[in-house]
Amino acid sequence: MHAIVITKPGPPEVLKLKKVPDPVPSDYEILVNVHATALNRADLLQRGGHYPPPPGVRTDIPGLEFAGEVIAVGENVTAFKIGDRVMGLLGGAGYAEKIVTHERMAMRIPKNLSYDEAAAIPEVFMTAYDALFSQLNLQIRERLLIHAIGSGVGIAALQLAKTAGATVFGTAGSDEKLAKAKTLGLDGDINYRTQNFEEIALAETGGAGVHAILDMVGASYWGKNLACLAPKGRLILVGLLGGSKVEANLGDILKKRIQIIGTTLRGRPIEEKIALTQALQQHVLPLFESGKIKSIIDRVFSLQEAAAAHGYMEANKNFGKIILKVI
Repeated sequence: MHAIVITKPGPPEVLKLKKVPDPVPSDYEILVNVHATALNRADLLQRGGHYPPPPGVRTDIPGLEFAGEVIAVGENVTAFKIGDRVMGLLGGAGYAEKIVTHERMAMRIPKNLSYDEAAAIPEVFMTAYDALFSQLNLQIRERLLIHAIGSGVGIAALQLAKTAGATVFGTAGSDEKLAKAKTLGLDGDINYRTQNFEEIALAETGGAGVHAILDMVGASYWGKNLACLAPKGRLILVGLLGGSKVEANLGDILKKRIQIIGTTLRGRPIEEKIALTQALQQHVLPLFESGKIKSIIDRVFSLQEAAAAHGYMEANKNFGKIILKVI
């Protein structure tokens, strides 16, 4: 099969289309003909040599999600058959014509979604669902601030939070991205290049602050995040685009009784990933089937154009997911 291979750590140009051996499914795995995969920030880090995949996963082929058709099943597989349309999360190696995955890590693609739309779902909606409901315990009528609202995780979190009855504020670096987010239900839009999100969040809530923050930026937002959190507020870190080192006044955390949570998805045990996959299948996929939430795609590249797709993501031009079409 063909796959995009990281030939050495470096810029997007190190990604090359090469022939590699086909994967072989074990007893509980399915072999999938991949129709589409999608980009994630972790792919860029892996390309630079900074984010290796879990043990047992190829280190030279990026890609954390897939959508495709089952073409073979292991001897003990019972959940799927040849010809089924499936999507799911991967530890890596998704930029390829074929992948193998445990049967319980795969989900059936809703009939109303294309392969491209399906490929845009697993990583960001699992991350957002887990962050909002498993860890932040977001409740109806709570106020939520989402940073990087135009990112894949940001858009997924916005839609999920609105279905749960939350009021959502979001930050982005362009008015265009914020306008698009408002069409998906964003209540309060903040352009971080021209506005102070701490001041606006406090002003819009009458000084009360927000109950929860989903943050993909990290260090550069630390102080302002704590300042605009309500008493007993919760902050979850899902990314560190703005750095990882902070000088903290722990008294602020004690005084407000703030909870700070850190999370990643890729390195978790397979049992946890299976549980999250099943939760998404039960609670989120029906929302896609009913049209209450949408798969938001910014742009589609071919698999051969992976380097260009990485450059596009690094330029922060996208609103929503960047897809690599394989077939």
